[in-house]
Amino acid sequence: MADPEILNRLYAVIESRKGTDAAQSHTAKLFSKGRAKIAQKFGEEAVETVVAAIEDKPDEIASESADLLYHLLVLWADAGVKPDAVWRVLEAREGTSGIAEKAARTVEGKNTKA
Repeated sequence: MADPEILNRLYAVIESRKGTDAAQSHTAKLFSKGRAKIAQKFGEEAVETVVAAIEDKPDEIASESADLLYHLLVLWADAGVKPDAVWRVLEAREGTSGIAEKAARTVEGKNTKA
């Protein structure tokens, strides 16, 4: 089994690329282009993952999912969102039905588009 800490390690590498030479690092190049470009790249990878899923290509789904996660981590780093913040939200939702969790967000007045 692969190491589940890979996302935390990858995030640390991504953060270390902030402010470095964009000519030497794809991640630094993304940071230099700004959040809108990072979000656009994330969206492109999401579409590619969906296409691979629709075409029922498991190897491509895995590859595109890796790209998608990488770009999500870049987006988090640009926005100052630490993985632990996301992990805490997931842990808080663990064991709660999606329907109940969505209803709770409606009661709290949060955006329920999901």
